[in-house]
Amino acid sequence: MNNIKVVSLFCGCGGADLGVLGGFKYLRKSYKKNQAIVVHASDINQKAVCTYNANFKHKAVVCDARDLVFKCGFADIVIGGFPCQSFSSVNPTKKPGIRETQLFWEMAKVIDMIKPKAIIAENVKGFYRLHDGKYFKLAMKEFDRLGYNMNSKLINSSDFGVPQLRERIFMVGIRKDLEINFEFPKNTHGEKPLKKKAVLCDVIDSLESPDPKYIFSQRAVDGVKKAKNNMKRALAQNLNTQCLTITSHLAKVSINSRDPILLIDRENEKYRRFTPREAARIQSFPDKFKFEGSEGDAYRQIGNAIAPVVMWHIFAELVKTLNK
Repeated sequence: MNNIKVVSLFCGCGGADLGVLGGFKYLRKSYKKNQAIVVHASDINQKAVCTYNANFKHKAVVCDARDLVFKCGFADIVIGGFPCQSFSSVNPTKKPGIRETQLFWEMAKVIDMIKPKAIIAENVKGFYRLHDGKYFKLAMKEFDRLGYNMNSKLINSSDFGVPQLRERIFMVGIRKDLEINFEFPKNTHGEKPLKKKAVLCDVIDSLESPDPKYIFSQRAVDGVKKAKNNMKRALAQNLNTQCLTITSHLAKVSINSRDPILLIDRENEKYRRFTPREAARIQSFPDKFKFEGSEGDAYRQIGNAIAPVVMWHIFAELVKTLNK
């Protein structure tokens, strides 16, 4: 297949789309261009779309997924990581919001309109496990009803050369009439004979803060000491291992949250946040990828993105499968 046409829903800042298109470098490795063009990309978040459009020749549009209309055959592949905050494993008792469950159905509606050859859907681990997998099973059943042979896998980004312990559920389907089944790519990094896993020091130039604004105040440090035992976090990361999951709220992260931070001076108990560029590197964005808006906007866009390197491996494998 040449010039595979892709529709990208909930595109955000473009992490998934960068993986789909390829043609970038990360940690001294080149990820070659895939046989793909994005014929439509949209998101309801205007700031994320501004970042997207600063990085790609083709342009995304600000649009509510519920307003989208396509003709049958408009694209070969539909991709989307529908919004997932309410499925987060941080609060497993929380029920998904009406809008978020609706947005899955909007993705399904677009797939039914276009009837693409294949689909890729992504979500957080909580979507896979919450309420005994209720919502995940519902999604897989609907994709099957729409005519797709589905396969799913919980993928950890660190298994593909990303220095982050980020688990996400990927659901890939190929239209049943094509009589092809998709198999996920094998891990590239891990125990021998695989490549050595990437670690934080591969993307963090120095523990020292490039700016005092990233250092937590003494008041914040003292707050951790006074917190109840079950609240003490101070999840300082070891530069020789993978980072915990980069989230969308690193701009607001506190020392006693579940978000990763850096300990820059153990004796004087100094901690700091990751910079937006460091967070982007941990997510496998190349340094030339630009983020528009405030630093808070950048953190949100980075944390909500699909890791480009992971998406590249999945999409490249899907293209190989379709070419068979």
